[in-house]
Amino acid sequence: MPSFDIVSEVDMHELNNALDQANREVGTRFDFKGVEAVFSLSSDSNITVSAESDFQIQQMMEILRSKLVKRSIDIKSLKEGDIQLVGKKASMEVNVQQGIEADLARKIVKTVKEAKMKVQTAIQGEKLRVTGKKRDDLQQVMALLKDANLGVPLQYDNYRD
Repeated sequence: MPSFDIVSEVDMHELNNALDQANREVGTRFDFKGVEAVFSLSSDSNITVSAESDFQIQQMMEILRSKLVKRSIDIKSLKEGDIQLVGKKASMEVNVQQGIEADLARKIVKTVKEAKMKVQTAIQGEKLRVTGKKRDDLQQVMALLKDANLGVPLQYDNYRD
C-alpha cells in the first residue's frame, strides 16, 4: 500500500552555511564597521542575533532572510522573539522550528479528513504518515496541503509504492 511521511525539518548544515555567509556579509558592510554584530547558533537550534541597536538587528534579520532563501530554507520556519536591550547591547532570539507540533498535526489530519479522500493519516511523533490504496490519492493529499496555508513549511519524504 503506498505511503509517505509529512515532516517539517530544516537542514541544519544549510542553516549553518547561511549563518556563516550572513556573518561574513555583516563583517564587510560599511554600516556595520566597528560594530560587534554577530549571528550565533546554539545546540538546541536557536539563533541569537546580537548588535548595538534594534535597528541594526532588523537590518541583520533582512540579511539572514536573504541568505536563507538563497540556500532554499523556508523562512516560515523561523519564529522571531522580541528584541531585548541591555545597556548598549541589543539581542534577539530566533527559534528554528523543527518537527510538526501536536496541534498542527491534528489540524492537518482534520483537513485531510474533511476533504473526504480515501487515505488514512496517522500521527507518529513529530511527523505524519499518510497511506492510501492509490498513488493518485496521495498526490491529491500533497496538493491539498500545499494549497492549505498552515504557517509552517512541509516536506514530503519516505515515499513508498
